[in-house]
Amino acid sequence: MAGTNSEFPIDVQGKFKRGLKLDPTNPKLSAAQKSGLQSNIELFRDAIVLFTATGAARGVSGHTGGAFDTVPEVNILLSLFESSSEYVPILFDEAGHRVATQYLVSALEGHIPFEQLLHYREANSKLPGHPELGLTPGVKFSSGRLGHVWPWVNGVALANKDKTVFLLGSDGSQQEGNDAEAARLAVAQNLNVKLIIDDNDVTIAGHPSEYLKGYNIGQTLAGHGLKVVTVNGENIEELWKGFVEIIAHKGPAAIVCKRKMAPGVAGIEGSTHGHDVIPVKNAIAYLTSRGYPESLSADILNNIKPYALPYLYIGSTKENAATRVQFGESVVKVLDTLSKEEAAKKVMVIDSDLEGSTGLKVIHQKHPEVFVPSGIMERGNFSAAAGFGFDKDKYGVFSTFGAFLEMIISELTMARLNFCNVLCHFSHSGVDEMADNTCHFGINHFFADNGLADTQSFLYWPADAAQMDAIVKRVFFDKGVRFIFSTRSKTPYILKEDGSRFFGDDYEFVPGKDETIIEGKAGYVVAFGDMLYRSWDAVLRCRQEGLDVGLINKPTLNLVDEQTIRKIGASPFVLVVESLNQKTGLGSKFGTWLLERQLTPKFGYMGTNKEGCGGLTEQIPHQGLDPQCQSPLPLLPHPQLE
Repeated sequence: MAGTNSEFPIDVQGKFKRGLKLDPTNPKLSAAQKSGLQSNIELFRDAIVLFTATGAARGVSGHTGGAFDTVPEVNILLSLFESSSEYVPILFDEAGHRVATQYLVSALEGHIPFEQLLHYREANSKLPGHPELGLTPGVKFSSGRLGHVWPWVNGVALANKDKTVFLLGSDGSQQEGNDAEAARLAVAQNLNVKLIIDDNDVTIAGHPSEYLKGYNIGQTLAGHGLKVVTVNGENIEELWKGFVEIIAHKGPAAIVCKRKMAPGVAGIEGSTHGHDVIPVKNAIAYLTSRGYPESLSADILNNIKPYALPYLYIGSTKENAATRVQFGESVVKVLDTLSKEEAAKKVMVIDSDLEGSTGLKVIHQKHPEVFVPSGIMERGNFSAAAGFGFDKDKYGVFSTFGAFLEMIISELTMARLNFCNVLCHFSHSGVDEMADNTCHFGINHFFADNGLADTQSFLYWPADAAQMDAIVKRVFFDKGVRFIFSTRSKTPYILKEDGSRFFGDDYEFVPGKDETIIEGKAGYVVAFGDMLYRSWDAVLRCRQEGLDVGLINKPTLNLVDEQTIRKIGASPFVLVVESLNQKTGLGSKFGTWLLERQLTPKFGYMGTNKEGCGGLTEQIPHQGLDPQCQSPLPLLPHPQLE
């Protein structure tokens, strides 16, 4: 059989060597132990290359390199867990994208069939891009976002003082500021937490040794007071001696495992490509070089196709564009109006290791004079942007993923108290195409509107790339803190009824002003961002059936347009549709705004309301937000009650 109907072709269960009985008081491995570990390492790495490559084949990414790297330390830990009850037997990992490890171990322990691994990151496969407790059988913890596990594992250690707790880390995850806090607590309380750090000098945007000069994991951890052992992570004997040393140490300790990213994998070794999923051709080549017949992997990988959403939207173009990429292009247009000297003096753009994902790469390329490459340090980077904008004539620009907005709330208050000028771009907002799943949902954006009534933040979410361009042009040099949101997914351009683009060359964005896409006597749908084109489709189909429904675009999320709200509030119904959290988004506020003005239409709101299903385009229907689910019929007056 071909594709995902195949049996898992690598006999991991049958070939895995158990009973190695590693003795943490003996730094020397026996020949049998060394041979068994090396066999298991090769077996695990072959399996990881194969099933993560299915993510490449189906177009959902998959992060091969990190899981591939840490296989030696994972196999040592599994052997330790097997032979002693002195350890908390969980492979805690603060780099959730190394989830392939968790899924492979779940299969090895019999919680899921190995064949399920061939559905890696596929929608509804229960194998999303980060481990989620309660979703995947055998997964023993949720990793959340990068670099968030160590403080929590300290608590696990406090609850299990008679055991040793291990935590897999990385040179990327250790850049997060809360790891510094965790280190101080671990040392102060002498917690028996042992860190195993994969130091491969690769993150999404580049090499920490280049963009974060002076950053040294071993020196940092030692400075906090941990015992630190640095080893060659690819030398199993040296790695085991490191384990023996940190286990013998009473208190927190770390092994820093030096290695190239994806060692030995042609095409991705040592490169940023290794951070993401291995391409299908490289996976086939690697497994063939390992002695497997080419057909073993090719018959599976070449017969997996990306899922295509079989739905044709009306009211928008067939052409799609990424608003997150357009953000960078639009900033470049603004900077092009300044001399290089003036731009460098007036503007600073800081990255958080995501320039290729959040649209900043083109700014780096075309205006390096304003660009500051930085690491996975959202709180510090935001504050640096705000501090640059402390001068009334200077402007900081900060960008990261929408999910990470929740991480900078206290720093946002600091920026507001100091009247800083900072423009924040949060890409990957909402849930569309979020294969990393629930922990990467960017859905609590109204948290940014947390000033008092006498202050103002501005939350903008453009509906397409053309409106993104107009918004950036209009608000770039506004004072104060401003937020612009975009999605991971591409969106089409919104069309008028006559087929022309709604946000054409003659369009000018006005902050705080709602935009009437079409008037309606039966009631109104209110939407914004990636939900506008979907709502426009639903509204047009209702109108084709004789329901005179109107549509409002609300690109400024948190300001009330008095003229528009009174118009739609006097209509029979108002339905708010968004991809933000239904509990904290626009819909949770809009009903109050209506009642405050004694406006009482029938009211409803739809938003993200449950944990994700994995995959890409499947996330929106999973939340009940696709056009087929957006019917306003329940809010329309019932004919029998007229």
